[in-house]
Amino acid sequence: MYCTCFGFTEKPFNITPDPAFIFLSGNHQEAFAHLLYGIDNHVGFIELTGEVGTGKTTILRTLLNHLDTISYRTAIIFNPSLSSSGLLQSINREFGIPFQNLNDQDLIDTLNQFLVRQNAAGSTVVLVIDEAQNLKQEVLEQIRLISNLETERDKLIQIVLAGQPELKQLLEKPELRQLNQRIMVRYHLLAMDFKDTRDYINHRLNVAGLKFFDTFSPGALKKIFRFSGGYPRLINILCDRALLLAYTKGVRVISSAMAGTAIKDIRKTEKTCISALLFYSGGIILALLVLAALISGVPQKITGRTDLSNIISVPVGQQDKEADFSGVLRKAMSGMTENESAILGINALAKLWQVPPYLSANSEKSPLDMNRLASEMLLQYSRFNGSLGALVRINYPALLELTIPGVAGKRYLALTGVANNRYFVSPVVHGRNFITSAELESVWSGRCYLIWKNFLNIPPGLKDGVKGEAVGRLQSLLKAAGVYRGDETGIFDKDTIAAIKSFQTDQGMEPDGLAGKQTLLLLYRSAGGFQSPELAKRERLRKG
Repeated sequence: MYCTCFGFTEKPFNITPDPAFIFLSGNHQEAFAHLLYGIDNHVGFIELTGEVGTGKTTILRTLLNHLDTISYRTAIIFNPSLSSSGLLQSINREFGIPFQNLNDQDLIDTLNQFLVRQNAAGSTVVLVIDEAQNLKQEVLEQIRLISNLETERDKLIQIVLAGQPELKQLLEKPELRQLNQRIMVRYHLLAMDFKDTRDYINHRLNVAGLKFFDTFSPGALKKIFRFSGGYPRLINILCDRALLLAYTKGVRVISSAMAGTAIKDIRKTEKTCISALLFYSGGIILALLVLAALISGVPQKITGRTDLSNIISVPVGQQDKEADFSGVLRKAMSGMTENESAILGINALAKLWQVPPYLSANSEKSPLDMNRLASEMLLQYSRFNGSLGALVRINYPALLELTIPGVAGKRYLALTGVANNRYFVSPVVHGRNFITSAELESVWSGRCYLIWKNFLNIPPGLKDGVKGEAVGRLQSLLKAAGVYRGDETGIFDKDTIAAIKSFQTDQGMEPDGLAGKQTLLLLYRSAGGFQSPELAKRERLRKG
């Protein structure tokens, strides 16, 4: 609503983690460094804790995007409220190894074989478990047993436990002392100070397209900091409300008074929610009293409404469209296996890249290996974790991983185009070849696979000191993208590294100076001259 007024290309203060908006404060940088140190030094267990809204998930997404798919194999578990068997199945599924119709011992044996193969290939295996404070003690014990999978010299799997401060309390229980003693790297994430809060707000404004930093007055910034306590999530909520208020008043600068009004609005909303909760809680208690009276047969005089259906039922208004869409998708996807839905989506992407479809009689018998599958189709694949906005900015078709309530395992949709809040998908859903962003975000896990063509056959992961024709082709690509002005020497030198870092910074990536898959993918788009499909085509956007 206010984006056009302020000149934003997108909303700057969404609460959904978005890699393009990542801002690492001093605390965030320290936390990231601790995680990276623990993983690269194979310490086994790493603990990250922090209050709600401090940015733990943002750090985890930054970490996963930083770890390239050649040197690392990663998996993340978002729903830790599982049994021990459920956790083992989820871990194996996330790593793309067999998990169906196996008992616990078979699951562990399969995982161990996978870890040994990865260790022999020189890859580091990383398992991240978010919201780990919700884990049951027996599940944590199972995680400890998984960490026993090791060689004489090395830990085969690096496990990151991330959660709220309750995780620390949970691990300090005497029954979990064996696990607690194995955690070699710990970091507790604190809120940002005033300087970081100010820089955080300005950073998000800049990424969203604003080129000046006086939108929030000094007084407004101070009020925002005091109210939010330096917690990113609260900062986002308050700044979004303040921008909307400025839009309704027809002004472009948020004053101290306007920030105060936004704070009052948020507090009023909180009070309304609490009052509603108390009201409905009271209704439930009243209903239970009526039920108790009916069951016991003891006469009870209840003042007010005595119709039990009126007491129990809560008016919900219009049916929630996102929930309705989940039901439609559940009906469409429950009749196919995880692999079948993946292959349907992959073949839709293959058509866009003008390569033959994938056909396999064994597709239902074992989990898909995306890397092998892409190689057979003469394509590359890159994993992506982030928001819908970040995916649209990358501007490549993608295979979306869906989590559908009531459907076991994952399901997939190919995202083939975007225009005017219509997200074109394949296969069609309920007779439509497009869905809305709200519908998509109600079932999308935030993970997808970018299937793409490596036109110049540049090996992903080239780094300092490498020589050869492939480096020359990379330098040519960097030159076409406008970030390299040197000769095509075929030597991966400091000028090549500087060009890659410059390009990565421009793209909102972590500037590591490595020519990883996502860097190559974006370089082809920036360089131009390559026939690759776009997610958001200009002519489609104009037609609506």
